[in-house]
Amino acid sequence: MTMEEDKTPDKSRSWLERLSSLVAREPQDKEQLMDVLREAEDRSIVSSEMLGMIERILQVSEMQVREVMVPKSQMVMIPKNSRWEELLALVIESGHSRFPVIDPLNKNIVGILLAKDLLKYRDGVQFNIADILRPAMFTPQSKRLDILLSEFRSSRNHIAIVLDEYAHIAGLVTTEDVLEQIVGEIEDEYDTEEENGHIKKLDDGFYIVKASTPIEEFNDYFKAHFSNEEFDTIGGIVLKQFGHLPKRGETIKIDQYRFKVLHSDNRRVYLLEMKIIRAKKREGKEK
Repeated sequence: MTMEEDKTPDKSRSWLERLSSLVAREPQDKEQLMDVLREAEDRSIVSSEMLGMIERILQVSEMQVREVMVPKSQMVMIPKNSRWEELLALVIESGHSRFPVIDPLNKNIVGILLAKDLLKYRDGVQFNIADILRPAMFTPQSKRLDILLSEFRSSRNHIAIVLDEYAHIAGLVTTEDVLEQIVGEIEDEYDTEEENGHIKKLDDGFYIVKASTPIEEFNDYFKAHFSNEEFDTIGGIVLKQFGHLPKRGETIKIDQYRFKVLHSDNRRVYLLEMKIIRAKKREGKEK
């Protein structure tokens, strides 16, 4: 074998073997790990799509339930004393497959209703919602998404009721909400523009805003006046203001809006947390 042959890369090695040799440097933190993975992308060991997914997976371990949950104000909840005909109409209208069932008297969630369980009552069978309720899973809004996903898998649940620090209902979260942070938007034939809206208002005055929100939609929602001549989305405006691709946790103030990056990878920003900053009134009396 010649010296040139010795220097020729072994193309028979799998990308996983080649990646393992890079990771053998034992990175000390996530940033060093990402540096190794970016080098692997430069060497065409991993694709840019794979690198982006790995980066989003790592970020999921830092994200909390409150960042992806459906706020209580947007939840579709069913009173436990509902009649079968009322439930059927609601299921058809909403297109959801799972519904929290609430006790109208004490406002507590008493279980989860699966739409498919209503089918057995089609032929005049006496209906009692208590007979088909599934146990509800509860989770604090501060729980990390990777832990929640593990709990979803072990318990075989697909939906959890989110509680705030006072054990009050704050919203709900599904496996789909978590997985979308890794693979991107998951849509089905029942999704509507309203359900997959770009802006969610949280009960504590914060907003969760997708970076892909059209500027026109953002302006209409907040009565803002951002120009769409240079950029089409609010993410474009935020990126320009940063002047670089921001990492999770970085914040910036634009006019009366403070944006915090919740989710990004090596190529783009996906999710923002926004707070409207009210101008403080001047103290003292004008002379």
